[in-house]
Amino acid sequence: MAAYLLAQISITDPEAYKLYTAQTPGVIQQYGGRFIVRGGNPEVLEGEPVSSRVVILEFPDMAAAKRFYDSPEYQKILPLRFAAATGRATLLEGV
Repeated sequence: MAAYLLAQISITDPEAYKLYTAQTPGVIQQYGGRFIVRGGNPEVLEGEPVSSRVVILEFPDMAAAKRFYDSPEYQKILPLRFAAATGRATLLEGV
């Protein structure tokens, strides 16, 4: 079953965030993932807005998604995101 990583991000330092986003596509692809959504300006239809940017990654399964997130390659660049943005990341299974 496919798995998805949903990231809801509020960017606090756009220039520093670019350093992070320049490095993520190759690592995501290396672990079998692909971008489904990579954008800003979400239009909230219900509830309060939680972020200014939403990213959804698709992986073949939950194990692949966890391998990506826990990988040395991603863990090396993750501090760049922590320094440039706040938010949350959630893994979920889907179709």
